[in-house]
Amino acid sequence: MSPPIAIKASGLGKRYRLFEKPSHRLLRLLLPAGTGPAPRDFWALRDVSFEVERGSALGVLGRNGSGKSTLLQMLAGTLTPTEGAMEVNGRVAALLELGSGFNPEFSGRENVYLNGAILGFTRAEMDERFDAIAAFADIGDFIDQPVKTYSSGMMLRLAFAVQVQVQPDILIVDEALAVGDSLFQKRCFERMNRLLADGTTLLFVSHDAEAVRTLTSQAILLRDGHVRAAGPSADVILEYRRQMHDDERQWLSHLAGRAQAEAAASAPAAQAGERAYGDLDAQVLGVRITDASGAECNAFHPGDRVNIAVRVRCHRDLTRLNVGLRLRNKEGVKIYSWGTLNQDMAVAAGLASGEDFWSRRFAAGEEFEVGFGFDCALGTNFYEVQASVSEEGDRFYGAQRMLHWVDEAAFFHVTQRFREYFFGGVADLRMEARLPGRG
Repeated sequence: MSPPIAIKASGLGKRYRLFEKPSHRLLRLLLPAGTGPAPRDFWALRDVSFEVERGSALGVLGRNGSGKSTLLQMLAGTLTPTEGAMEVNGRVAALLELGSGFNPEFSGRENVYLNGAILGFTRAEMDERFDAIAAFADIGDFIDQPVKTYSSGMMLRLAFAVQVQVQPDILIVDEALAVGDSLFQKRCFERMNRLLADGTTLLFVSHDAEAVRTLTSQAILLRDGHVRAAGPSADVILEYRRQMHDDERQWLSHLAGRAQAEAAASAPAAQAGERAYGDLDAQVLGVRITDASGAECNAFHPGDRVNIAVRVRCHRDLTRLNVGLRLRNKEGVKIYSWGTLNQDMAVAAGLASGEDFWSRRFAAGEEFEVGFGFDCALGTNFYEVQASVSEEGDRFYGAQRMLHWVDEAAFFHVTQRFREYFFGGVADLRMEARLPGRG
């Protein structure tokens, strides 16, 4: 039996009638039907279909203007679709634009009760929840001051506290958390994870790809009002990053003029099926993981030596290269990133010794391998290696052109010797316990 569906969208579309001038709209109303300046149709959203199972989390990605907010407003009931159908099963709490649903002349306390009434709660039910809401918002005496005196962060605190404390069946969050401080964001993510565990369905919109990867299992990518990708969050995020890279490349080519645009267009393009993107003036050919003896290995214990080799081929004469690695655990959390440029920076600062990689020149067709190594201090988990080669405009990550980025270039896992040495968490801090002396 399939899990119950919390949200179902079928061919959703939203059309706006746009006029060249405000006066044209007035003339259209005053003149006989079919006469006067004709509007043009703008579809903010078109033919959007997806399903969200109850108790799951769906990420929504896309550039500004892609239709994300329009979609969420329709699901929240504040916009009516022009076409298509949608099914929303359960009480919806939405955190959309900051301040939406708040009367700026009312105090925070009064707005709490106002929002509760909008969500269908009685005064007595909100009395039971008020202390928890005030504690989570943590805005002190401002709870009794007019909302118009609040900062954006204070408004976010109160709005989020109201929405999560009413135990919604469906929670919609649209970019609002971006204005909160890091500590409050942490509390918000913890609360959303708890709601998910309790069966709440989540729609989460953010430009923070790592947040989407961590919080959601499925995602959709909107572009120009259409769904351009849908599936596991990691896959959709990669497509999103690829599109952003392509957009940036086109913009830079435009600024540089036609000659540069033609040169960029002649560069080989990454295959659509690859978990990769980039200009491909240089290419990551492969990644090998070996142990201290040089034997290929993908299973390690804390303290073991882990060696990772990245092989690169240059398709053009290049310099100022940076070969880098990023490690992520199975939850999609970035654990560590490092590159040859990081080492060059340390050498320039006198903190390390070695050859300056950034200034080396590589010829078209040349292949080389960069070796990375570390003593494993990672906790028990499954780890993904991302590999990249980029061209750096300066020595401090000030300007970068991505030549080739590869997700899931290699994998390894770490287990602990539980009867010998064990620790909990993400990494081994080599903590020591000092016992009290005996008097």
